[in-house]
Amino acid sequence: MKKVDIYTDGACSVNPGPGGYGAILIYNGVEKEISGYVGETTNNRMELFAVIAALRALKEPCNLQIFSDSAYVVNAFEKRWIDEWRQNDWAGAAKKNILNLDLWKALFSELKKHKYVFIKVKGHSDNEYNNRCDKLATGEIKKYNGAV
Repeated sequence: MKKVDIYTDGACSVNPGPGGYGAILIYNGVEKEISGYVGETTNNRMELFAVIAALRALKEPCNLQIFSDSAYVVNAFEKRWIDEWRQNDWAGAAKKNILNLDLWKALFSELKKHKYVFIKVKGHSDNEYNNRCDKLATGEIKKYNGAV
């Protein structure tokens, strides 16, 4: 199984509002950047979609390290919230469907193909790849808004 590192970030200019996502996939020293824009969204949706977009770019099952500055994304796996949600038919503690259900289901579906671990990184700090992902995500928003 190929070992791939994935760095992701999502951004919104206002929350909710125009959003962007960015991801960098690294395999054997080769980097691939992915980014995109969504007109009306939230920061959490962009954080989730960044991971989904990166996973969809993979052509075969891989052994993944997924780096994100989003506690929302990382904690769902590290604290096993996603297992509880699935056992409760995607309901949270309040017995209502979790927020961003469509993206959580899509993410879980993509992850089933791979072995993976999520790793929390500090955002807007000294992690080069996280900073690059942030620039990709915010760059998409600026590009759409005509600021680039």
